[in-house]
Order: sequence, then structure tokens, then C-alpha cells
Amino acid sequence: MNNKEIRVFLCEDDESLGLMLQEYLIAKEYEIDLFTDGETGLEAFRQKKYDLCLIDVMMPKMDGFELAKEIRTLEPEIPIIFVTAKDQKKDILAGFKLGADDYITKPFSMQELEARMEAIMRRIIGDGHEHQQFYQLGKLLYDTKKQSLTTDDGQVFTLTTKENELLTLFCVYANETLEREYALRTIWSDANYFNARSMDVYVTKLRKILKVDPSLEIKNVHGKGYRLVTPVQEISEDQIKKV
Repeated sequence: MNNKEIRVFLCEDDESLGLMLQEYLIAKEYEIDLFTDGETGLEAFRQKKYDLCLIDVMMPKMDGFELAKEIRTLEPEIPIIFVTAKDQKKDILAGFKLGADDYITKPFSMQELEARMEAIMRRIIGDGHEHQQFYQLGKLLYDTKKQSLTTDDGQVFTLTTKENELLTLFCVYANETLEREYALRTIWSDANYFNARSMDVYVTKLRKILKVDPSLEIKNVHGKGYRLVTPVQEISEDQIKKV
């Protein structure tokens, strides 16, 4: 699914901000409808199919939480991002209890909003990358289900759950850039400071394990994320039987 196929429902009572968001997302080739109050938005939602909702928390007639409740009764699986002011952070927990997929705090950059939207849509519809059980990483055979790396001479490295989830993402994006924020939201569900530091620790642990094969390297991609550099190799049935 490309942006042209994604219909965005935007409900924002600040008309100038709403129009700015609408203009930006249209430029990014999203299809987007703007509504300035919850009641009007809900009526329109009943008439049209949408793929993602951006909902301001504080609105006249019907607030964002009430609107989200109604939307959830109509479309239980549709992703919802709440837009909230800084002094409304106490409402964030309430939003997640309603089943929100994410929230963004004003003021925010258009690029941050777009990144959050893209991360949610990738989780829902996939990213076009194939996930599999076995990966050949140089001389290491990686079994994602057993959470193990086995060398060609039989040495086995067992991974923790987080190490396994992160290495799986690296393999899915082998020799491509794995965006830092996407990895954080996929594995830790939130790209906050503490989760980012946690991911750095796990990247360091994986680098130590992969040092057993000099052909493998997790490189930093400045300002973006990481890239697992690995030779492309086929896996034989005999190798899998040994695991």
C-alpha cells in the first residue's frame, strides 16, 4: 500500500493547524479529509472508509476520546493517533486505554507525525520485506524460533527475547538501513529516551556476538539508524537439520 491508497481521517478544531496538516499530507500523496469538531467528523466517518485516524483530544461538541470510542464501535481495528497539548499529558494514559496506537504532543514537526503514521501502517499492512525462520549470516546460521546462532563448527549462541527480536529486524533489512525509530516502535512500542538507550545496549551485545565472523558488521547510519552488513548466502537443508 502506498500513500495514495491511504485514507486519513483528521479531526482537529484548530482550523489553521488542521489545514496545515492537510496540505502537508496531501503533498505526501495521502488522501485526507479534515473535520473541525467531533460530531461532524463522526457523521462523515459513518459514510466513508478510512485507514488511519488523527484525532485532537480537546474539541467542541464531542471530545477526541468520545469520538474515538464511537469510531472503535464502527471500526475496531482502525489505527488512531491522538494529538494532545503539552499540558494534557495526563490524558495520554486514558487515550491508550481507549485503544490508541500512538499520540503526538503539540507542537510537533510534520516529519515526526509522518514517521509515526508510517510506522503504524507498516505494522498493520507489512513493509514488503519477507520474514522467515532461518537466516544465513556469514558462517552463522540464525534460527529465529529457537533464538540461536550456530557457527559452522557447532558453537551455539543463545539470544534473549529482545536480542532475538532486534536481530530478526536486522535480518529482514539485511544490507539496508533499519530506521532507528521504526525499530524502537516495533520492538519497544515507544521511541522514548529510555527505550533508545536500551536499544543501544542490545545493539552492542549483538555486535559482540557477531564478532565471531569478521564478514558481519552492524554499522551506524548517521541520523537514520543501523545497517547489518552480511554476505548474501543460500541455506541448505543439511545446515537446517544440524540446528
